[in-house]
Amino acid sequence: MSDRHAGYETDRPDVQAHVPIGARSILELGCSAGALGAALKERAPEPVTVVGVELDAGHAQRAAERLDRVVAGDAEAFLAGPSPPEAPFDCVIAADVLEHLVDPWTALSAAAALVRPGGTVVVSVPNVLFVGALLRVVRERRWPRDPEGVFDRTHLRWFSRSDAEELVRGAGLHGIQVEPRYFVEGRALRLRRRLARTPLGPFLPVQHIVTGIR
Repeated sequence: MSDRHAGYETDRPDVQAHVPIGARSILELGCSAGALGAALKERAPEPVTVVGVELDAGHAQRAAERLDRVVAGDAEAFLAGPSPPEAPFDCVIAADVLEHLVDPWTALSAAAALVRPGGTVVVSVPNVLFVGALLRVVRERRWPRDPEGVFDRTHLRWFSRSDAEELVRGAGLHGIQVEPRYFVEGRALRLRRRLARTPLGPFLPVQHIVTGIR
């Protein structure tokens, strides 16, 4: 677990920014140790119910201390089962989890069905077209297997921006918005945002956050 802490156990302010402040019931798929859900509960002016689903037993145990309920198990199995009693939710979050699933398209469609009409779905996925990742494949002449990031060794699926938008649209969501994530600041960030308007745009983000409305 320790080598994955930086990437998967943070409170994800970038994802929080896309969760409506008025959301009172939230389902988080792949909740890790519960840092994001706990932050969402803390920031809200009124009580918020957060249900988490987490495959790793250690993470799930820690998350259970912070969230209202945690299902320790596979997200695809959870979504294929009966609707949880807390449904419908105001918001469903799938932050860096769909790329770990066998069938993220079916899973996201099932997750979206648990959201009330007008509710929000927030997805984040790494960008397989990130130039740093592509250059690494060319340089090493192999597909890297890392503890986290674009080449996380547990990834089963890979997404470009177009793939991610198609994934969210295919779940029956509308009003789709995409925030490219560059993980740089200052001058470097300003430069990437300018270059994003050129043909180089698809290759610059490390990650995309995609939101849709039920």
